[in-house]
This record gives sequence, structure tokens and C-alpha cells, in this order.
Amino acid sequence: MAKQTKKINWAKYAKPYLPYFIIGPLCMIVEVIGEVLMPFCLSRVINGAAEHGWTYAVSNAGLMVIIAVLMMAGGVGGAYFGAKASVNFAADLRSDIYARVQKFSFANIDRFSTGSLVTRLTNDVTQVQNMVGMLLRMALRSPGMLIGALIMAISLRPSLAAVLAVTIPLMLCCIGFLIYKSYPMFAKVQSKIDRLNNTVQESVTNVRVVKSFVREDFEQQKFFDANRDLKDTGIRASKIMIFMSPVMTLFMNATTIAVLWFGSQMVYGEAMPIGDLSAFLTYVTQILSSLMMVTMMLMMFSRALASAKRIAEVLGEEITLTDENASHPERTVGEGRIEFKNVTFRYYKNSEGKVLDNINLTIEPRSVVGIIGSTGCGKTTLVSMIPRLYDVDEGQVLIDGVDVRDYSLYNLREGVGMVLQKNVLFSGSIADNLRWGDEEATDEQLVSAAESAQAHGFVSSFKGGYEYDLGQGGKNVSGGQKQRLCIARALLKKPKILILDDSTSAVDTATEARIREAFYGSLADSTKIVIAQRISSVKDADMIIVMNDGKITGVGTHDELLATNTEYQEIYYSQTDRKTDGEEAVQNG
Repeated sequence: MAKQTKKINWAKYAKPYLPYFIIGPLCMIVEVIGEVLMPFCLSRVINGAAEHGWTYAVSNAGLMVIIAVLMMAGGVGGAYFGAKASVNFAADLRSDIYARVQKFSFANIDRFSTGSLVTRLTNDVTQVQNMVGMLLRMALRSPGMLIGALIMAISLRPSLAAVLAVTIPLMLCCIGFLIYKSYPMFAKVQSKIDRLNNTVQESVTNVRVVKSFVREDFEQQKFFDANRDLKDTGIRASKIMIFMSPVMTLFMNATTIAVLWFGSQMVYGEAMPIGDLSAFLTYVTQILSSLMMVTMMLMMFSRALASAKRIAEVLGEEITLTDENASHPERTVGEGRIEFKNVTFRYYKNSEGKVLDNINLTIEPRSVVGIIGSTGCGKTTLVSMIPRLYDVDEGQVLIDGVDVRDYSLYNLREGVGMVLQKNVLFSGSIADNLRWGDEEATDEQLVSAAESAQAHGFVSSFKGGYEYDLGQGGKNVSGGQKQRLCIARALLKKPKILILDDSTSAVDTATEARIREAFYGSLADSTKIVIAQRISSVKDADMIIVMNDGKITGVGTHDELLATNTEYQEIYYSQTDRKTDGEEAVQNG
């Protein structure tokens, strides 16, 4: 898991809503003052009725009504402003987390699972929001009532208040023990939610694969295991909460009995009027209730603290790829000439295995370059260096003679179009998805790009055409259709460098040939890089690069490689029945 690399300024999320953060607690203070004064007024009513008659009692009762109205106003105001403050606080926090994730490099994203990021954006932020709301309502109310009621109780009868000197320390010890036990449990609960989210997301996203392999029972069992794990951990955490209530109630009842026992003797001996005993009992209830509320608040705080730590891991994650030190941030990609100079890369800095090992390569502008090699040999990683999806460990990647790290990320990636191995479409219409390449594209431009990608034919057959709703992730189009839409989206961008990462694997060879032909017309001025598994996809390229185990083992045209490169020959022979022709070509070469 990612290490927190910087301190998070939580106060900045409260600053825009400072009036709410101030007015809310002030309203709660009004309620607290009313709560503390009410038992005192009640004692005056009870004692006054016996000593001065009902007129005196009624006047004090009228004062109690005014206090009750002020308490209601304070309570409503405190709850309203507390909710406004906490909800806005959480909304800004959630926005910052999402914005931070959007800035993550692939290396940053690799440190967090998708389910974990979703949990941090939703459940963890909700826990912090609840804590902020609770603090605004209770941070002054509970301690204020505790202190106020304790002062009033002592002022009424110091000797009777001695009972509290025994009860309160015992309760505080129990509270401290419960908090000590609860914090690690709540951290475990959040990690179990991560696991459950990962399971659900993976199962739902890959539901077609699950069904095609008849693995519904396996996935259901995996979900049940994750769900049971969360349930068991949640129950263990809840037991602490459950244990708290009866213990606090026991202390409250024991204290009430002790006060009644000693207080009744004082009333019987006429050392204390009955109204004072009633007020003292109310103050005792307020003191112990306040302690219980403080306990609840601290328990919630311990859970929110675990969530806040997880949020801080995202916000404090040091972004490994930025353009802050770019020396030419205003520069844009011009011709599209690409150079790799002594490029070495590892996914994990301390790992011994190199994904790319001392790559040296020059790709001329407007050329068509094919890259071929065995699975996992580093083809995708190599082209990922061009738009800086990853940064090199050693060496340089240059575009038009300028290190890619000296471009702004926006200008660099605006000049590079990339169709990834995993074709991703978004919820919305086909037109909405294509306009990711150019937000201002006209309908005619959409059609032109779709025609070049051989997608216009099937799009026209859909009800609504380019307004056809693709659903989540393009679930209602085939793999080949999805690939062609992704290619059309990249073409709309009109990039100076176009990278196709095995992006025609799901289309037939005839359609693939027509797509390649369209490239020479619509993207004649662009540098085109095609990663493929099929020789037929790259044989007409100006230059073909053969890779194996993170190294370039051959560079040349189809005929040159077929004559001189053993690995290319093996790939060629495995894909064609014309082995004799290949052997003749080798001999003639």
C-alpha cells in the first residue's frame, strides 16, 4: 500500500464553510445552557410551590417555557448548520480525492485496487462526514453539558456529588478501554469493504466471461466468502459497541440508586428540599448521558480516524509523473519523430527484472512502424513511454528532439493518439464516445472517422445511428465493433503520433486491410505505430521492430527480417503454410 508522503491540510475543507462551522456550535451552546438551567428552574418550581405558593411556581414555569423554546431553536439551528457544514466538507473532500486519482500515473494506480479507491471515495468519505457532523453537534454540547451539569450538581450539594467522584473515573476507564479495542477493528472493517467491492466490481465487469465458463457458482462463493468475512469482522467490531451501552447503563443506574439512597436520607432529615434532590438527579442523568455521548462520539471518531488515514493515503500519495519541471511546457508535438535512447524500465524500482532493457530506436516522422513479439515481451510498455503513461528509469524518450518530460502532459498527450489493448467505451451514445477524440467534431467528421475505421456500416444499422446508446462500457456491441469505434475515436483526434496496440485483433483480415489503407489517406502526415500478433498486420510497414524479453532483437522491413531474423521467421512460419516460400526467401537472401 502507498505510503503517505505529505501532511493533509484538513482545515482547507472547512474554510469555505467557516460560518456554518461557527454558527452550528454556537446554536448548540444555546441548547446546552438551556439544558443546564432547566433542572435548576424545575427545583425552584417544586420548592416554590411548597414554600411560596402556586403564583411563584407558575412564574418560574413560564421561564422554563421560554428556555425550552430557545433550546429548540438552538437544537434545530445546530443540526441544520452542522449538516450543511459536514455535507459540503465531504463533497469538497470527495472532489479532491477524485481529482487526485485522475492525476495518478499508472505506477500510482498500480498501488491501489479499483475497489479500494471506490471505497475511499464513498464509504470512507461518508465516515469522515459523519464524524464532522457529530463533532459540530456534540463536540461542545456533550462536554458543555457535562461540565455545566457537574458544576450545578456540586453547587447544589457538594456532599452528594461525592458519589460522582467514584463513578466518573470508572466510566472513563471503560471508555478508554473500548476506544483502544475499537480502533484496529474499524480499520479492518474498511479493508474488508475494499475486498468486497473488488469482488463485486470484478464479477459484474466480467459477467460475460463468468457465464461463458459457467463459473457463476464459483463467483457466488467468492462473494459469499468476502461478504461473510466483512460480516464477521463487522460483528466483532459491533460487539464492542454493544458492550458499551449496557456498561454505561449499569453505571448510570448504580449512580442513580446511590444518589436516591443518600439523597432520600437528606430529604427525610430536612437537610435538603425535595426540589433540589429532583434537580440533582436530573444533573446526574445529564452528566452520565454526556459521558455516554462522548463515548459514542469517540467511538465514531476512532472509525472515522481509520477512514481519514485511508483517505490521506490517496491525497498524500506522491504523484510519480508530473510536468512541473517541464522546460518546454508550451511546445506541441510537431513532426512526430520518436527516439529511444538507452531506455531501461522496471515496474518496481527495486526489482531485478527489467521490462525494457537498453532500448535504442529511431522512428521517422510520417512512417508506419510495426512492433511484433511474444506476449509479455514489453511491446505495450515500450509505446506507453511515448505519451508518458510511465517514465523511464534510465535513458530518454524524445519526440522531435525534445525529451517527453520537457513537454506539458496536456500538449504531449494531445499530440499522441492511442488505442489500448483493452478497448474501453463509456456510457452514452456512440457520438458521445467518438467526441472524446474531438469535443467540437461535426457530424460529418464523425462519419468520416467512422468510415476510416470501418465502423460506419454497422453504426448506420443501429436504431438511432450515432445516437445509439452503448450502455455501460459498450456492453451491447461486439468486440470487433468496439475496437473499430475506439480507432474512430483516436482518428478524430488527428494526432501527430497514432499508436494502435493490438487494436485490430478482433476484426477480420479484410476489414483490417481496409483500416490500414484508410490510415495512409486520413493520417498521411502522422507517425503510425502498430503493435500486432499477426504478421499480416505489419508486413507492409516501413519498419518492423521485433522484441523479445524487453529487448529489440531485430529492425527492418518484412523481407529483410524474413531473410535475417530467426524470431521473425518463427512467427511467420507459425502463421502461414508457405514455409517453403519462406525458406526460399532465406536462401535467396
